[in-house]
Amino acid sequence: MIAQLNPLYIKTRPTKMISRLISYALFEGRPLATKGRWINPLVFSLFMLEKNLPQLKRVEKPIFVVGMGRSGTTVLGVILSMHRDAAFLNEPKALWNAVYSGEDVIGNYTQAPARFRLHPKDATQEVCKAAQRIHGAYLTISAANRVVCKYPELIFRIPFVLKIFPDAKFVFLVRNGWDTCHSVAGWSERKGLKLNGETHDWWGINNRKWKLMLSQLIASDKDFLPILNEVSKLNNHNDMAAVEWIVSMREGLYQRERFYDCMYTLRYEDLMENPREILCDVSLFCELAYDEKFISYAEKVLTPVAPHPSFEMHPAIYPLFNETMKSLGY
Repeated sequence: MIAQLNPLYIKTRPTKMISRLISYALFEGRPLATKGRWINPLVFSLFMLEKNLPQLKRVEKPIFVVGMGRSGTTVLGVILSMHRDAAFLNEPKALWNAVYSGEDVIGNYTQAPARFRLHPKDATQEVCKAAQRIHGAYLTISAANRVVCKYPELIFRIPFVLKIFPDAKFVFLVRNGWDTCHSVAGWSERKGLKLNGETHDWWGINNRKWKLMLSQLIASDKDFLPILNEVSKLNNHNDMAAVEWIVSMREGLYQRERFYDCMYTLRYEDLMENPREILCDVSLFCELAYDEKFISYAEKVLTPVAPHPSFEMHPAIYPLFNETMKSLGY
């Protein structure tokens, strides 16, 4: 559904429908493999205007949902968007591309060189000002006090984001690796398409994301070095998703050790099983005031999901996959 809206969402808090439509139409942009890309020039024109306006509203303690896509990040973001103080940006890659032009690893908006990892030195004064002003404009237009931004790839950019927003909070969402890989493969099969001789799917334009992952994340990882040749030849969606899951989860565990005071680890399965307890804990960590309505909504829409079976994984990557599963308690 458009902007993740459903009848119960609208009935529970009708004003939130306006906030979600503003996010969807004016800030998130339309990525590859989606319709409505005609609106992107308007979105980027608005970003340019917002970057040149004075700071409209101070951005305090923004909340970033990170980890890996297809792990329940959208579900969590939508739930948090129901909080009375929050407004939700669902993978606003257009926004971040307007802030830092070298971050588009998918190729949604540009085919220029891009990087997975961004560091504090990349958050120049100009970058910080742009991010602050655009997010401030977003809070003003959506009449909210707190930004909730779901952008899984920011797991590789935690220090960069903290340079921009020193008081940021991160929710590191993890999910059973078998389930995540099944979901990625299914998404790519459903939404992948051929356009003008190009393949557009989970891995970007003609595997752009996969190639950048190999060169920028895998090639420099000592644990992948012995199997680098085998990994570089993978072409099965499940196996490729397993590699992305491994590097994303290991990155999250590493960043959690570095920034334990601002990173909360949330298991998708725990959220589905006990939404009230988990969301109360998340709210406390993120310094969100108690809001019964958003928790009650979560209890109505979240239900435990049956796990997917394992699949025949390439033997070269299984040991790292299994080790990562154990590190996360699976």
